[in-house]
Amino acid sequence: MTAAEMNLWMHLREGINGFKFRRQHPIFLFIADFYCHKVKLIVEIDGSFHNDKIVQEGDRLRTVELEKMGYTIIRFTNKEVLQNVDSVIQKITCIVSSLMKQ
Repeated sequence: MTAAEMNLWMHLREGINGFKFRRQHPIFLFIADFYCHKVKLIVEIDGSFHNDKIVQEGDRLRTVELEKMGYTIIRFTNKEVLQNVDSVIQKITCIVSSLMKQ
């Protein structure tokens, strides 16, 4: 795990609103950085490697495939997590709440 992933895991491992997260969870042919099964939410943390155009296209295709299977994907950068993890947690909490209502 990267420093950003470890930082976020420290906040997610106890769950959000009673919803548990798993880390490095396999889904189909992919590995999700973090995954909440009850609401089918995938949280990805992207380092600078993801700035590459080829990698971005791969991420886009992966997202399309996972969305077709009913998953919701949210992405954050390492910088976002390391500099403002509270904001990241707040955004994840909002999405979990929204998905609970569906």
